[in-house]
Amino acid sequence: MGQSDPNGVEVRDAATVMLLRDGLDGVEVCMLQRNLQSDYVGGAYVFPGGGVDPQDAGHDLDDMFLGRTDVEASRVLDVDQGGLAFWVAAIRESFEEAGLLLAETADGERISFSDPEVAARFEVHRRDVDSGRRRLAEICLEEQLRLEVGSIHYFSRWVTPLGAPRRYDTRFFVAAAPEGQVALHDDAEVIATRWLTPATALADQEAARITMIFPTIRTMIELAKFDSAAQVLEHAAMQTEITPMLPFMKDFGAGLRIVLPGTTEHPSGIYDAMTAQPILNEHSN
Repeated sequence: MGQSDPNGVEVRDAATVMLLRDGLDGVEVCMLQRNLQSDYVGGAYVFPGGGVDPQDAGHDLDDMFLGRTDVEASRVLDVDQGGLAFWVAAIRESFEEAGLLLAETADGERISFSDPEVAARFEVHRRDVDSGRRRLAEICLEEQLRLEVGSIHYFSRWVTPLGAPRRYDTRFFVAAAPEGQVALHDDAEVIATRWLTPATALADQEAARITMIFPTIRTMIELAKFDSAAQVLEHAAMQTEITPMLPFMKDFGAGLRIVLPGTTEHPSGIYDAMTAQPILNEHSN
């Protein structure tokens, strides 16, 4: 499913998941701060996610899916086949980066790490999967788990602009955060974990207390329209068509702007490169 751009840069398939919960001030999202020394968006606050790996597909996973088939997933993503690999990648990355696993036990209950022995065992599993020593499929077989792909909903799609040295075609998903599990970070690839309301994240970005990249900011602006996690999930589940967002940079004489062709929210499609807010009184000619 990977593509190439005119400059020969591979466009890698990727998946990211927004894990949601309801807090005192509304819906909260699990955010991870990337290591400041990272060669990709170092220091930025992001959602758990990463590239879709070959291990995320395979017939040995067929019996581990709960609530969605590959045919259904592929239809949702508008791909010929292998769509479910994006859901698996989102689950795997959430487990690797945040320690949160969207899976159900053999008795039909969502896996909980409230028991210290279970938590310790799954921390070993997490490290093994993160390091590549073991596949998530192996852990599922050993622990008799099924992946909750049916409770994860497709939300949006963003493609890295042309000209970037590293490009991704990223599907954004949303899911309710699992109860009985605590988000964590490894102090290596990820150096901080925070639960933020969209309003707080946007205010912190504007005040330069945190850094978010353009797709994350625009996603937070969308999430801010909802009052609860359930509302977000319902909205995502009901979407029937998602337009890929392929922004590009342009200098209109007043500084760099980001352009999103064909957006309906803001007809000119011109946004401030730093705040991701629409530019209302600027012409493209």
